[in-house]
Formats: sequence, structure tokens, C-alpha cells
Amino acid sequence: MKLIQLARLLPTTALAIFFSSCAEVPPGLQQPAPSGWWNDQGGSGSPRIFVHLSEQKAYFYKGEKLVGESTVSTGKRGFSTPPGYYHVVSKSIDHVSSIFGDYVDKAGNVVKSDVDSRKDRRPAGAHFDGARMPYAMFFRGGYAMHQGFVPPYAASHGCIRLPKGMAEHFYNAAHEGTPVIVK
Repeated sequence: MKLIQLARLLPTTALAIFFSSCAEVPPGLQQPAPSGWWNDQGGSGSPRIFVHLSEQKAYFYKGEKLVGESTVSTGKRGFSTPPGYYHVVSKSIDHVSSIFGDYVDKAGNVVKSDVDSRKDRRPAGAHFDGARMPYAMFFRGGYAMHQGFVPPYAASHGCIRLPKGMAEHFYNAAHEGTPVIVK
């Protein structure tokens, strides 16, 4: 009986582990439809971003007007997104991680996925292929808001992932110095 229960849980557990990185949407799977909206017509004033960890949502304000809301995926257990008051310190529209990604062989096949290049040994003959992090806005050291896979739970290595489409809106409306409040 216990073996049957384990067999039922195995696919779900494997998927959860597979998607727990800062990487883009894994091949062969669709990004869930973005849950959010954007309407900055009539919005004026200084931009600011609020990220609510318990809600897994981000809110974009221009002055006092809420102009956008998006689902997000923040840091999973052991890689939590740090709460605090920050500012966008740099932006990179096509950033590639130098820490998280995959080890790939010469033919382009993934040998080992979801690696931390600081900890995971590189297999012989493989090279590191960093995770793509489009529309990255860094707010604290290596922590950034960027486009990525957004399941309905915290699953990143600490970054704040936004769905495709919403990441571009947040990126284009924020400038270096924009406040980012994480609570």
C-alpha cells in the first residue's frame, strides 16, 4: 500500500524539484497564464514596486496610482527572498546568470540541470549554460526581478520571477533608483 502511495506522489515531487530554479520555462511545458494586469494611462509620479511574499504578488505604482499587478514566484525554502526596502541598482534586458543554469555537453544536451555553478561539480566534457533572466532589475546584490517560470508558489533561488509580458511592463516603467519594497 505504501509503495502505491509513493508512486502517486513521485511525478508531482519530481516536477516540483525540476521547476525550483531561476531558470526560464522548462522545455516542453507551458507557462501558466499570467495573472495580472497593466494600465498606466493617467499614472504619473515616481514609480515604486511592492512585492508581497505571502501573496506571491507584485504591485507597480506611479505616484499614488496602482498601474499594474502581477503574480510572482519568489525564493523557495533555503533560498528565501529577503524582505526589506531596496532600490533598483541596475538593469539588464538580456541578463544570463553566472551562477544558476545547466551543464551541457558539446552536442547541446543537458547533462545536469538546475545547477549552482559554485557548488555542483561540472561533469567531464560539459560546459556551464547560465539561466536566461530577461528584463532583470537587480535590487540587492545578486537578487533581481526578472522574467521566468511562475508556478503558483515560491520556487526560485531568491529572485522574484515575473511572467512573460508582465516582466517587460515592470522593466520598462522602472528606472535605476526605483524603490522595491519586499514584505
